[in-house]
Formats: sequence, C-alpha cells, structure tokens
Amino acid sequence: MFWLISSTVVASIMAVVMIFVRLRAAKRPASVKKIILPPFFMSTGALMFLFPVFRVEWTQVAEAVLIGALFSIFLIRSSKFEVRDGEIYLKPSRAFVFILFGLLVLRIILKIIIGATISFGEMSGMFFLLAFGMIFTWRIAMLMQFLKLERNYKQA
Repeated sequence: MFWLISSTVVASIMAVVMIFVRLRAAKRPASVKKIILPPFFMSTGALMFLFPVFRVEWTQVAEAVLIGALFSIFLIRSSKFEVRDGEIYLKPSRAFVFILFGLLVLRIILKIIIGATISFGEMSGMFFLLAFGMIFTWRIAMLMQFLKLERNYKQA
C-alpha cells in the first residue's frame, strides 16, 4: 500500500511539473530538438528492466505500449502549433491540463485494479512502458505536425 500511495504522489507531482513545462514551452519557439529530446531522456528509464523485479512478459509489453499509444490520442488532439512573429510556437491548450489530470486519474484506477493481480515491480515496468508509448507516439505526431507547418510556412 505504501508503494501505491507514494508512486501516486510522485505521478501527481510529475503531472503538475508537466503542466508548468508545457506552459513555459508555449512562450518559446518550438524546434525539432525540443520535440524529440523528451522521449530520448525518458528512454533511460528502460534500464529498470536490467533488474528482474521489473521485467514483464512480451504480451504485457505490447498491452502497455498499445494502451499508451491510445492515451496519446488525447495529447495529440490538444497539441497544435501556430506561426507567430515568423516562428513556430506550441499553442497553449486549456484542455491539456484536464487531459493530463484525467490520464492521471485513469492511471491510478488502473494501478489499483492491476496492482491486485501483479507485483509492484511488474506494475512499475508496465506503467513505464505505458508512459513511454504515450509520450513517444505523442512526440512523433507533434514532430510530423511541426515539420509540415514549417515546410508550408517556408513555401509561402
């Protein structure tokens, strides 16, 4: 129970930090580097799978990544770019805050349901994969949207 509560508190703090990061990012021009670096930084978390306690079956990997990709649809829909002063910016979205907290609540519910049937280590591994699948898919979609807007803006 301690791990469930502490991991939920940490996830909540991370969600709040993400909101502030997103709000600050909207004040500066976007770039390819700013879009693709977060998944690379997050990928270092995969080192957790070196330890047997965090390892999951391949079917669980597929499930977690697929659910993460499905969750990313909400983030993709709330992430739009615009051209201001000759630069491309990420548009601030009020829906992003609600989506992020909605995903957090859903994650907590899933954690409670799944936590009753698998170990904390396996659950941690699955939720890392879910988050990585979500962020990776979201950032790929953002990159495609950014490059398309950049190409169209330069042609105009």
